[in-house]
Amino acid sequence: MTVPQSRRTPLAVLAGVGALVALAGCDSTGAATDAADGPIKIDASDTSCTVSTTTAAAGNLTFEIANKGTKVTEFYLYAEGDRIMGEVENIAPGLNRRLIVEVPDAGKYQTACKPGMVGNGIRGDFTVTGGAARQNDANAQKAEAIKSYATYVTSNSAALETETAKFVAAVKAGKVDEAKSEYARTRVFYERIEPVAEKFGDLDPAIDAREADLEPGQQFTGFHRLEKDLWRTGLQPDSPQIADKLLTDVKNLVAKAKTLQLSALDLANGAKGLLDEVATRKITGEEETFSHTDLWDFQSNMDGSKNAIVALRPILQAKDPALVSTLDKEFANVQALLDKTRVGDGFKYYDQLSQDEIKTFASAVDALSEPLSKVAAVVAK
Repeated sequence: MTVPQSRRTPLAVLAGVGALVALAGCDSTGAATDAADGPIKIDASDTSCTVSTTTAAAGNLTFEIANKGTKVTEFYLYAEGDRIMGEVENIAPGLNRRLIVEVPDAGKYQTACKPGMVGNGIRGDFTVTGGAARQNDANAQKAEAIKSYATYVTSNSAALETETAKFVAAVKAGKVDEAKSEYARTRVFYERIEPVAEKFGDLDPAIDAREADLEPGQQFTGFHRLEKDLWRTGLQPDSPQIADKLLTDVKNLVAKAKTLQLSALDLANGAKGLLDEVATRKITGEEETFSHTDLWDFQSNMDGSKNAIVALRPILQAKDPALVSTLDKEFANVQALLDKTRVGDGFKYYDQLSQDEIKTFASAVDALSEPLSKVAAVVAK
């Protein structure tokens, strides 16, 4: 079966990011073998996702994913209800990536590889045994980092709900120009906290799925459906109902986010994940297909990533001050490029960028991705 190319396939694969030495973990039949001490090895292909063990003790779990297929892939660890415990995107053919995730609770989980970065993935059962204290409970710096980031999430969640209500009201009133004006500024708050939104596997697609990513039979809802209505087709008879559903889903997200327990590793992985979003969506112009407001999203992903690093800064400074200096430098470089594209209180539209500007952005994001890929390992020490 041919898997369609995902919108997340980048303009240029960030080939140097997170490369690791490939490690085998299967017998000759492809069946999973017992794990030895060390990382859990994932062999991903276009048709399989072989895990070196399906059982692990609670605590920090390290997965090393080797993409042996021909398509860009992703790897996920899901808890019940498709809640994302950890993910790594944009694993190009021939590359390896590492995911470190804190799993303090025993229970049933699932691993998933997503060749082509689409669909529900090739899944397998995964069991976590025993129990482990949350690192935040025993480490004052990590607890403070979580507290700081939680305040950021709360602030942006509240703004997301408020601005979504304004956007929805404009759509339902048929005020197209006003709704277009509200669209990009509303999505700012979603894009900043997207790693939190993605923890809830049912809500993120409902709110943020693009038309190109829909599975057969899946309804097109959320921001991008209304984006299409406003910029391409004109408002449709069901646009008010789609708008109401968006507001309901956002309110549900905000309520769930208030009870979500994050770890310091969630912050580290989220910071990297947000930059992967930039690399695979924003600098390709594939995210905002109809409105071309990709640079607003780019800035928001940058804001969210940087805020997570700011929260973790005391930990990183104590353990690897050179990494902090590199991160500061590369964040500043990307921000300087974004600032050059500002127009009033917004940005150029993506279709106004030159190919040279796009290539420069891609290079700068690549340079920032490399040090960001090291943050989780430092935090896990």
